[in-house]
Amino acid sequence: MNQELVRIVDNIARDKNIDRESIFADLESAMVSAARKYFGKSEVEADIQVRIDRQTGEIVAFKDGQQIDIKKLGRIPAQTAKQVMIQKIKADERQSVYDEFVERKGDIISGTSVRFEGGALIVTINNRTEAILPKSEQISGQSHHVGERIRSLILDVRESGSQIKIILSRTHPDFIRRLFELEVPEVAENIIEIKALAREAGYRTKIAVLSSDPKVDAVGACVGVRGSRIKNIVDELGGEKIDIVRWNESSHELIANALMPAKCSQVALCFELGGATVVVPEDQLSLAIGKHGQNVRLAARLTDWDIDILTPEEYNQEVERLTNGLKDIEGLDYAFVDKLIALGVISVLDLAEIGADPLIKEIGLNPEMAKRIIQVAEDLARKQTAETDKRTIAETLMNETARLNEIAKKAEIQPEING
Repeated sequence: MNQELVRIVDNIARDKNIDRESIFADLESAMVSAARKYFGKSEVEADIQVRIDRQTGEIVAFKDGQQIDIKKLGRIPAQTAKQVMIQKIKADERQSVYDEFVERKGDIISGTSVRFEGGALIVTINNRTEAILPKSEQISGQSHHVGERIRSLILDVRESGSQIKIILSRTHPDFIRRLFELEVPEVAENIIEIKALAREAGYRTKIAVLSSDPKVDAVGACVGVRGSRIKNIVDELGGEKIDIVRWNESSHELIANALMPAKCSQVALCFELGGATVVVPEDQLSLAIGKHGQNVRLAARLTDWDIDILTPEEYNQEVERLTNGLKDIEGLDYAFVDKLIALGVISVLDLAEIGADPLIKEIGLNPEMAKRIIQVAEDLARKQTAETDKRTIAETLMNETARLNEIAKKAEIQPEING
């Protein structure tokens, strides 16, 4: 019997991933509770001790220093011991699950989907623990079914009452980062570093990589032979597009790389505004902006610059408007606009926003002249904004009128179609 106890403890420790010593301590505590139940309230102050030999399973019990036979306590104390034991093992198991998975936050884990609860997917991990993949953390457009093997990122582990909640994610940017570590050995070995990552889950991701080994091409290694490595990641994500770009310490180069596959002809940086004006050929404009602005939006997040895309014609118009607006200011150097462009200030809107300080510190204007220029720029900016608003309203009215006319035409021909 005693050896059977040791085997049971070993099985529980292995199956539930609980420390063996904790289970023996729980057993001893449960037996103490059972003994107190047996001796009743009159013996509440009694010194009761129970010791279990960890190798043989031998149980020895004492009350006030006198050995007692724990087996003769009866059915009710035994039931008490069982209930206490179950509670303690459940508490130990919860703690074990928490300790195990809280250390794995940010890692990818595989599991099996078992059921849906409201839009959330319940996933079994290690055949013993359930985790939650909320609807908000599922990739848009992907569907899952019960029994499917699924890989997710452990996003959070928290205690909720008597339960441990393990929250999974497939939309977090770090899910992409971990997938690259799994599929690209050079990333796992830190030969290739993922310097920046921007993601719109289910649609597109941009990732900037840098190799510490001149013999290893960062982009080529991530793509793999005939695209094998990137294909595995894209398949895992259900077809999400991934742009792998080369990291560069130069913001000019990095922004140009980030906007690929569009080709940039000029990049102007305004450090005061944290903005970049990028000039692209007319035939590259839609590619640079991307569907619903996605390409430029992800490039901005990847590079941490606010990016404005202009065609050469639009760029020249902004510079011309800036030049004409400032030409009548008395005492202004004719090369002043060139100095502004060197600061990344392309338009009167930029000039109005940066204020007088950069003009004083960077260009060397006296405070009075700087304030006068900013006042002129602010007036021009207000006029330009008002004109833009009027055009926008006019275009909206024209589009709405065209839409209503189209509806009216369809209504007129409808009887003929029905007839």
